[in-house]
Amino acid sequence: MTQFATENHGDLIASDRVEGTVVYNRQGEKLGKIANFMVDKRSGQVRYATLSFGGFMGIGNDYYPLPWSMLNYDTEQGGYVVELDKQVLDAAPRYAGEDRPDYDDGYGRNVYQYYGLAYPW
Repeated sequence: MTQFATENHGDLIASDRVEGTVVYNRQGEKLGKIANFMVDKRSGQVRYATLSFGGFMGIGNDYYPLPWSMLNYDTEQGGYVVELDKQVLDAAPRYAGEDRPDYDDGYGRNVYQYYGLAYPW
């Protein structure tokens, strides 16, 4: 019988361990937490991490889709780091929990364009 290690080794991480991970900017300010991430059904590639920010105890939070390529995991901070100021995030595309967008190509282009990235699909 094969024994599986309980420690996290390598470059893979389970989705339940990504959700709730803190996101910081380069200045070390906490921007929010990963609420979930969006995976392309066909390719299996992660396209967005949805950052949860604002509200109180999960009520009234806004959700900000961040292109996955923007996030870099920092082992020292135990969270993801993005090149964003809070002011940039304040004006970023977002939605309230009950108003989840369709995440179609038009929406994706808008999100990527806001962050100055080419939409790769």
